[in-house]
Amino acid sequence: MSGQSTQSQVTPYLVLLVFIATLGPLQFGYHLAELNAPQAVVTCEKESISATDTTFHGLPQCLPMNPSQFGLVSSIYTIGGFVGALLAGPVSTKYGRRLALQATTIFFILGPVAETFAPVIPLLALGRFLSGIGSGAAIVVGPIYVSEIAPPQSRGFFGAFTQVMTNVGILLTQTLGYFWSHDSLWRLILAVAGLIGILELLGLFMIPESPKWLAENQKTGQARKVLQRIRGRNADIEAEMASWRATSTTAASNSATPTSGEEESLLAPAPASEDEQKAAVTMMEAVRDPYYRPAIIAVVGIMVAQQLTGVNSIVMYSVSLLQSILPGTAALLTILISAINLIMTLACSPLPDRIGRKTCLLLSIAGMGCSSILLALGIYFNIKIAAAIAALLFVASFAVGLGPVPFILASELVGPEAVGAAQSWALGANWIATFVVAQFFPVLNEALGGRGKVYWVFAAMAGIFSVFIQRRIPETKGKANVDEVWGRVDRRQD
Repeated sequence: MSGQSTQSQVTPYLVLLVFIATLGPLQFGYHLAELNAPQAVVTCEKESISATDTTFHGLPQCLPMNPSQFGLVSSIYTIGGFVGALLAGPVSTKYGRRLALQATTIFFILGPVAETFAPVIPLLALGRFLSGIGSGAAIVVGPIYVSEIAPPQSRGFFGAFTQVMTNVGILLTQTLGYFWSHDSLWRLILAVAGLIGILELLGLFMIPESPKWLAENQKTGQARKVLQRIRGRNADIEAEMASWRATSTTAASNSATPTSGEEESLLAPAPASEDEQKAAVTMMEAVRDPYYRPAIIAVVGIMVAQQLTGVNSIVMYSVSLLQSILPGTAALLTILISAINLIMTLACSPLPDRIGRKTCLLLSIAGMGCSSILLALGIYFNIKIAAAIAALLFVASFAVGLGPVPFILASELVGPEAVGAAQSWALGANWIATFVVAQFFPVLNEALGGRGKVYWVFAAMAGIFSVFIQRRIPETKGKANVDEVWGRVDRRQD
């Protein structure tokens, strides 16, 4: 169809909008890893610095912390992320995607300011919490905005930019950490995030409101004008506008339930016809109903698996972890790990559509489990090359399946009426599991005596969750609907 072919064209203006909207996910990755490289400096572990020495504005060179305190400072970011994610849906529904994204930059500016000028641990933790609120909200609203401005045929491609920009943020902060993890320069690593927040705020004043949100809020003329500019002067936008009108009734009813409307607009593969539309399912209804319960167990389980197999132990703590056996190259290896993560995310993005979601997950978790064993042995026996290869294979395996696939499954294991509920459960499970790893990894690593023993725990987790994937996660590739996915007869109700 000619209309579809013109819609599939990507304009420079669209690329600019996607870039600005995904600066939030970039910040998410940046803050997630910002304390990794400079940990020894920040916590006064390096003998060359002291908490009694001061720098500019009379700030101490470092803030003495034990592993438990450092774990709390690191993990409080995920608590802020959970709060931000919960608030993002209702705010973006009522006030628009653009305003919600602009609001995140307030936290992206205030958080780094508090972190950069923190004279004591509580203020550093407060800054991390504020940055977490911004990140949690941005990682929800950013993909929604991108989904609503992307051509329908290219949503999968542009949707991958969230994960790509997250990895760009991780790579950026690890690179800065390699050069600035000495003396008091670690504060500059934290300050850069504030500068990115200011640039993002300026960029967000340049972008229009989501045309789909405008159409759903009775601003059809404005929506048409914005969409025409995004698609190009000669693009046929009538079919896309018509599809919005077809779903406006459902979107309006779903907006009463926090985040449901957003998640459906982001994740639902196609709008249902009027006779197929169902009332939105709440989170508790989804858990109680045996029709939806297997899907909720699946999405929660795979999100927990994503974190408890240990990926963020590498993202957040790899430098301190590898410092004992690679004292001169741990920070440089971390940059390489981040680069491999980014490259593999890009390279593996077509795999779920080619070999299947479940196959990707099983290959991924098998690779991570084997890498965990190799990493444990490499660190314990001080085999440098084995530890380095294991860390690289670990993140490469993650990118094959456990990185991207869990975020796809929520929309493929339930119908559109329950996508919001499934995604909310998945989101909550992911943030809570991230907090557990961020908070307790340093404590557990110390309790086990270090030397890589903690990776035997992650290897065991990989084994347990591989059984879970085999038994609880159905293949969704090539399936027409959720009833075909689960091998059941369609249940007509509501």
